[in-house]
Amino acid sequence: MALLNSDSMRQALTCDRLPLAVYRELAAHLNLVAGVQAVLLPQTSQEFDYLQSQVGGVAIELDPVLGDRARQQVEAILDHYADRFGPWRSLPTT
Repeated sequence: MALLNSDSMRQALTCDRLPLAVYRELAAHLNLVAGVQAVLLPQTSQEFDYLQSQVGGVAIELDPVLGDRARQQVEAILDHYADRFGPWRSLPTT
């Protein structure tokens, strides 16, 4: 699934049911890919939902010269988590 926008070097994604610990694991996995930096975004919802994640999402910053292999690695990592926790949704980036 092509989640990464080829025109943008920054992508923000969220998965509503992804737990905090798994978001941290995801960020750690993404940060292992050379040329990729992932940071967790704060939760912005004003309403508490026990099933909702404590994290608002993950911002992924890609090096402008990131190769196809690295992009494929990032896509594979994101697909792995989507298969287990549900689809990713794009968030607006600033």
